[in-house]
Amino acid sequence: MALYAIGDVQGCDAELGQLLDVLRFSPDKDRLWFVGDLVNRGPASLEVLRRVRALGDAASVTLGNHDLHLLALAHGYGRLKRDDTLSEVLRAPDRDDLIEWLAHRPLCVEDRILNLCLLHAGLSPQWDMPTARRCAREFEESLRHTPTELFEQMYGDDPDLWDEALEGAERLRYIVNCFTRLRYVDGEGRLELHAKGSPKGPPKASSRKAQRGSLIPWYEAAHAKWRGTRLVFGHWSTLGFFRNAEVTALDTGCVWGGSLTALRLDVPDAAPVQVPCSSSGLAPGE
Repeated sequence: MALYAIGDVQGCDAELGQLLDVLRFSPDKDRLWFVGDLVNRGPASLEVLRRVRALGDAASVTLGNHDLHLLALAHGYGRLKRDDTLSEVLRAPDRDDLIEWLAHRPLCVEDRILNLCLLHAGLSPQWDMPTARRCAREFEESLRHTPTELFEQMYGDDPDLWDEALEGAERLRYIVNCFTRLRYVDGEGRLELHAKGSPKGPPKASSRKAQRGSLIPWYEAAHAKWRGTRLVFGHWSTLGFFRNAEVTALDTGCVWGGSLTALRLDVPDAAPVQVPCSSSGLAPGE
């Protein structure tokens, strides 16, 4: 049995099909982990959802920010943006089944034997792994049982610093921002949610609360309490494929004309497997 993690698909179903062929993936004996953002910006979000859902227990998916955007739209919140490609999903005859399935995906997936945790974006440096698990479950419960209340209050950038005493909408907003939007933190461990560029250059968006030079990737935060479990994530196309002793990043910008990446997780130091993607005409991170 092989375990593969796959980067942000974002509606690129043709490339996903090609990648599964290259992997010789068999749902009878292999497993797939998807880092989130199955949908949006690419041309075939509906086909991606149908394909992944049909894999049943062979595929595990974490929720990304674009997946949550689709769920919010389905519940009547938010609005379609100029470059969204979600209308086909919202009009589909199996829309309700797909939305129900997506709403029951978690914020993180773990394999305790391999000491791995899959998530879309990042973790708060103030969280240890038990706290991260508990916070994920809190948000998932709200999404499944009180989605109307959740989507009414989910959007926003504050609070930007964890406090166990946070309650209600502020607590859930902080949790979802970590799991689905995070790239950078400042020197105090505060979330900076508008910086998108590669760590090799200045962040693309200016910070509201910190100078650019003081921002660091969330996984480099000093004294981060989550360390000890290897984290696999996506969301950061300008970072690209990245691997160190603690984290692995798999978003290689398929929807921007980059590649779709898979990595075998049960084989140490496995090489990434990639298929080229056609460009959407947008710049990475838009």
